[in-house]
Amino acid sequence: MKLPFLAGIVEGFYGREWPWAARLAYAEVLAGMGLNSYLYCPKSDAALRREWRAPWPAERAAALRGLGERYRARGVLWGVGLSPLSLCRDGRYGEPERAALRAKIREINELGPDLQAILFDDMRGDTPGLAERQAAIIADAREWSSAAHLLACPTYYSFDPQLQRLFGPMPPDYWEGISAAWPPDCHIFWTGNEVCAPAIARQDLRAIRERLSRKPCLWDNYPVNDGERNSRRLFLPPLPKRERGLEAELSGHFCNPMNQACLSLYPLGGLAALYGGDADALEECFGAPLAKLLTRDGERFREPGLDGFTPEECAALAAEYAAVPAAGSTEMGIGAAAEVAAWLRGEYRFDPACLTD
Repeated sequence: MKLPFLAGIVEGFYGREWPWAARLAYAEVLAGMGLNSYLYCPKSDAALRREWRAPWPAERAAALRGLGERYRARGVLWGVGLSPLSLCRDGRYGEPERAALRAKIREINELGPDLQAILFDDMRGDTPGLAERQAAIIADAREWSSAAHLLACPTYYSFDPQLQRLFGPMPPDYWEGISAAWPPDCHIFWTGNEVCAPAIARQDLRAIRERLSRKPCLWDNYPVNDGERNSRRLFLPPLPKRERGLEAELSGHFCNPMNQACLSLYPLGGLAALYGGDADALEECFGAPLAKLLTRDGERFREPGLDGFTPEECAALAAEYAAVPAAGSTEMGIGAAAEVAAWLRGEYRFDPACLTD
């Protein structure tokens, strides 16, 4: 079975969620860029992660159904990423656990997803038989899901040694176990040689492709800015140092965007450009008034970020961005200007409490 090449965004960050209006707007944005996929899995949605056995409140379930309808109407694949972490952490996957997973997958099926992801990232992994346990979970999800495409994120999703420092030593032959036990038509997420890879070349992907016996699916942690350090930065340049022709080594390429939905539009244009899509110029995305300001300040927003501004400078800049005129600005530009102002006021400050399991 030949898998389609998936290219789009994975809303998979910690902290402040995107507003629903932005999620809805991205259906049109992605379609216009020539990107074909959107995966909903914000870490703050408790019904997908720490309380995954519980159903969504009725209001959120209705909003998700509407979101899926919007994406499908524009020809963009839409889906949900579930993190049933307790199924690995609690040391058991028997009939009660399978029943809970089946109920959750059926709830997701009611949303009409095209994509179903099972995510084992950011959890303890020093467990014997981890790859096989996860394979059983994925196999059940595949059987019960109505989605056409299955994706999964392993616990160790990069060669980066920090994963073993954070989540314990990787079980021996973990990636070989994935290769043998996970379904061959399952897209497997990989972030590159590092969790937040500064550059990705085709050669970087060949080693894991050999270990997994398939092309990985890139979970690209750019321009995400949800950590303590990076929440004080805005990443505006288009996707940097990604070699053209990556599709020869990948089954898909998803970017994890910033907490600022409208501002993420410009860096995500680099993903579209990488695969022959339509990446708008900054002025076309945001309008001339905001484009001028971001051209002036964008580099300082990236490095050193907020730490490079005095409180007085932050206040003055926030007022300047908040006053960007609607005339000459796009709808996304008005939203992006508001996001910059909020960031300068400290409204996107990192909260360690968001790092929940």
